[in-house]
Amino acid sequence: MKTQGTRLRVIAENIANANSFATSPGDLPYRRKMVTFKNVLDRDTGLDTVRVHKIHQDPTPFQRKYDPGHPAADADGYILSTNVNALIEMTDMREAQRSYEANLNVIKASKAMLNETIEVLR
Repeated sequence: MKTQGTRLRVIAENIANANSFATSPGDLPYRRKMVTFKNVLDRDTGLDTVRVHKIHQDPTPFQRKYDPGHPAADADGYILSTNVNALIEMTDMREAQRSYEANLNVIKASKAMLNETIEVLR
């Protein structure tokens, strides 16, 4: 759940910067961030858990838009805009939300089973 929470925070940052541009010629706009995961063995429980491996920048190229009046426009009148695609971010957000909910449902089911076992033992 913590891992999906981190993923949701990164997605929110990407969405917040989806319409950003470079501010002056030669500057780069916001670059999309991505989260990668890794399996880590929890030695206390003996189970594999998912953790954030790293948060890194998406290497896809920036978009170029023609806007000769913009202060960051190059000699040809083009400005660089972010490589964030709002549709991809919304899809990733929905997937992270579903994973978070699935983990929460497993915890709720486990708790209910433990409570039922305690009731039987009383």
